[in-house]
This record gives sequence, C-alpha cells and structure tokens, in this order.
Amino acid sequence: MICGDDRPKQYVTLTGTRSLLQQTLDRAGRAIPPERTVVIGAETHAGYLAATMTGHGATVLLQSADRGTAAGVLLPVHWIRQRAPDAIVAVFPSDHLVREEAAFMDQVAQAAAFVSEHPERIVLLAVPATTPETEYGWIESGPVLDRAGTAPVHAVRRFVEKPSPEVARSCLEAGASWNTFVFVGKASTLIEAGRRRLPDLHAGLQRLVQIARRGARPDALRRASLALPRANFSRDILQELPGMLAVTTLRGVTWCDWGSPHRVIESLEHLGLRPPWLDRLTEPIGSASAR
Repeated sequence: MICGDDRPKQYVTLTGTRSLLQQTLDRAGRAIPPERTVVIGAETHAGYLAATMTGHGATVLLQSADRGTAAGVLLPVHWIRQRAPDAIVAVFPSDHLVREEAAFMDQVAQAAAFVSEHPERIVLLAVPATTPETEYGWIESGPVLDRAGTAPVHAVRRFVEKPSPEVARSCLEAGASWNTFVFVGKASTLIEAGRRRLPDLHAGLQRLVQIARRGARPDALRRASLALPRANFSRDILQELPGMLAVTTLRGVTWCDWGSPHRVIESLEHLGLRPPWLDRLTEPIGSASAR
C-alpha cells in the first residue's frame, strides 16, 4: 500500500504532489474550462471524489455500480448532449502517465478541430507500439483522411481490443499502434455509435438522464443505473465500428497506461523516476535498524 489504505489508484499520488485524477483534471484544464468538465465516478468513491473536487468547478456524476466502460463513457456524453447538443467531447482516463502535458493537450485540441470539420468521425489518439502488448487496444491505420494541425489523421482499417499474444504479435508486425483510450468526438456521434451497437444500453441511458433531469429520488436513479446492461466501450463499440473511427498519433509525448502495478513500476524505472513510496514498497523485510 502507498497511502496506508485501499483507495483506488486514481486517488493516489504516484509522482509529484498530485493524485492521478488531479493530474488528469489539471491537464484537461489547459484547454477545457472546469465548468465544461464532467467527472464520472462510483458511489463507493464519493468520499475520495469529494476531497479531490473541492474548489473545482467540474460536474461529478456518480454511478451506483460499475456497469462497464460503455456506460462509464456514454452516461456523461448523454448528460452533456442534453445541455449542449452540438458539443464536441474529449474523453480522458484518469490512470495515465502523461509527461509533456502542454504538447498532449495541443494535440487533443487539434483532434477537436478535425472533428469540427468531420463530425461523423471519432478520433482516437494513438502511440507507436513497441511490444506485443495484450492489455491495450490496437489500431491498424488506413488511408490519410486529412490533417489535425501538422499531423495526418488516418482512417481506421481495424481496431482490436486486448488481443491474444498471437494477434498482438501480428498487430506489431503490421505496424499497428496502441490506443490510449483518449478520444474526441461529437456528443451526437458518440451517442449514435452507442445506439447502433448497444441499443438496450442506449435506451437505459436515455431513461436515466431523463429521470435525473426531473429530479427523481436517489432510489429511482439507483434502480435505473443498476438496470443498465454491462458492456465494454472498446470491444463492443469501437471494435465493431471501424468506419466511424479516425486515428492520429501523439508526437513528442511520453505516455503510459498505469492500469497495473507492474506497468507503473516498469515505466518509472524506464524514466529514471524513484518516488519515495517505491523505496518503501521495495525495502527488504527486516532492513529496519534495531536499537
């Protein structure tokens, strides 16, 4: 344990003085005002969220239970579209390492400009693959569609979510990239993608947003949330709709998905970073001096 309790990793400070969620909010805040930011979290994390969000202007939406990443992504998108029908949405996971934050957000803004010109596309931000990773989504690029700033934006020939080792090796040999799960799209386009692939979830989210707007009691909201079908956004939507996708590759940005402890430690060692908690975590048993 790093904090002395079992809090989820997004509320833990792994580098510097900010938790992963605080880093994500600060990073997004370089281009997106707090009042146009929505944070989705679990009811069981409400205390951690409240401590993190004190003084921040973002809206917080709480889920009664984990219904998978499809609901986690599309619930705030439905909420946003109810209030801003023409909104362009950028989605940021809260467990990533991003070193060059200004360069990263510049490229997110360029992807948003591309979406403004091509509203039918969802733009995925990718990084070059270096190993046959089985825990990431893989993107096989197609022809160039246009440019986002100075970077080409490609069509997506194929999207593969968390492949087998054999498929991961074939993706690496084909020059495919890793999906960062940072993506940009019109709220209406994201909702349409959900409607096409997951109509029951789409209908459930519509009901949930409508009863929330009517000021329904918490127990009614909880029942509607628990009734949502479980689904994975990458596997059940992105992988099935490559024709709606586009991809641009991050340039000059150090990125890592910190979804597992071993990846956190490996990337810290690769970058030459040694936060104090890592020394405590790896201290040999019995090394404390006796008096």
